[in-house]
Amino acid sequence: MDQSQINAQRAQPIAPRHHLIDGKHIPASDGATMEVLSPIDGQGLTTIARGTVRDMEAAIASARAAFEDRRWAGQPPAARKAVLRRWAELIDANALELAVLGVRDNGTEISMALKAEPGSAAGTIRYYAEALDKVYGEIAPTPGDILGLIHKEPVGVVGAIIPWNFPLMIGAWKLGPALAMGNSVVLKPAETASLSLLRMADLALEAGLPPGVLNVVTGEGAVVGEAMGLSMDVDVLVFTGSGGTGRRLLEYAGRSNLKRVYLELGGKSPNIVFADAPDLDEAAKVAAAGIFRNAGQVCVAGSRLLVEDAIHDDFVAAVVKAAEAMRVGDPLDVTTQIGAVNSEAQLHQNLGFVETALSEGGEVVTGGTRILDETGGYYMAPTIVTGVTPEATLAQKEVFGPVLSVTPFPTEDDAIRIANSTVHGLAGAVWTSNLSRAHRMVRAVRAGVIHVNTYGGADGTVPLGGVGQSGNGSDKSLHALDKYVDLKTAWIKL
Repeated sequence: MDQSQINAQRAQPIAPRHHLIDGKHIPASDGATMEVLSPIDGQGLTTIARGTVRDMEAAIASARAAFEDRRWAGQPPAARKAVLRRWAELIDANALELAVLGVRDNGTEISMALKAEPGSAAGTIRYYAEALDKVYGEIAPTPGDILGLIHKEPVGVVGAIIPWNFPLMIGAWKLGPALAMGNSVVLKPAETASLSLLRMADLALEAGLPPGVLNVVTGEGAVVGEAMGLSMDVDVLVFTGSGGTGRRLLEYAGRSNLKRVYLELGGKSPNIVFADAPDLDEAAKVAAAGIFRNAGQVCVAGSRLLVEDAIHDDFVAAVVKAAEAMRVGDPLDVTTQIGAVNSEAQLHQNLGFVETALSEGGEVVTGGTRILDETGGYYMAPTIVTGVTPEATLAQKEVFGPVLSVTPFPTEDDAIRIANSTVHGLAGAVWTSNLSRAHRMVRAVRAGVIHVNTYGGADGTVPLGGVGQSGNGSDKSLHALDKYVDLKTAWIKL
């Protein structure tokens, strides 16, 4: 990674950005804009359109028209594949521009962003491009005088609401399978991370995606997100974000057209370390990276560290050492390992969780403070809190910041009980050399993804989905296609 190339991209001015509706860049209907502040230094980068209900309705109407005239859904699978493959190539070709633009907007360290954002997005789009002409219908086992056919058809208009932590990666998780199956999409990025998604959408048009098939509306969730949720013309709504917003979207579906709603709502993922872990030093380093990369702003972050009593003190000391060795700083510096918190509001929320943990008997053994104030940006020291009981706020509520809670456990049964003591169920991990124990823990811990002797790294070949209040449905893998198709039966008398 060349620092000079990053610096050159960083120096580029960013023009004000408008919505993308029906293939055109359109300002908000009332002309309103929102200032984009960079978490790197707190300074303004540019403006984006502050969308209105009218804007969202126009985007949905554009998507509906594109679907009904079959300008995309009616293309042969090979033609759709060619466009999506070309889009992936353009994302790869513009990877540095996309990554730097995104980092300036949301604060992810560039060393992670290049791979996790344009790199992952291109790979995801390419994966679904290759998959789309391998999705078959079925022939039912009927009597000889009946032919039963089961068709898989696109659902129509998909609304997608994307978070600010990994907008390209998570955006591609929604866009790839939705477009591959022939749907039209309206995308609503996060207010604090819209720029890279807008640029990626432009590349889709350049790749040959017909106008209207992908529309992007920026603005406040309480306005344009609500309008999407309440629309009578959105068939499926997909969302990654907070539980509170997810609940509102379910309510909007009930108040409108009963659209299907698929939610990924984050978690409070347990990272469980037994004394017989194959390499405790490696486990400590991975535990630190698993919560502190991207300043803890990762849905599957291992934010609860559960450690067997026999190794608790030594292991916590090793994690503290690993955390304190990680460099927090300018996310566009290639040597930085932990970037900025996305916004000042998020930073204050993180610090509030630390104060609550202290009031509930926890002990901060490292971090716990805002740092690098002189930059004007939003930075927090990696924070580890010990003595956290299973029922404590820090063990129950998702922080979405660089804050790790540590809880000891005496037995395997206790580890399972503590791991399952929250309403969440997105991810988790177990570290052990005992193969039988590993399989027992995979079965017993309620979560969509369980890592064994590692944390993170699950690629697009496997699904990501939550249980409990971490959501429903799956992103990634061939299973994600199921969200974007309807089954239609043809019952034919011969």
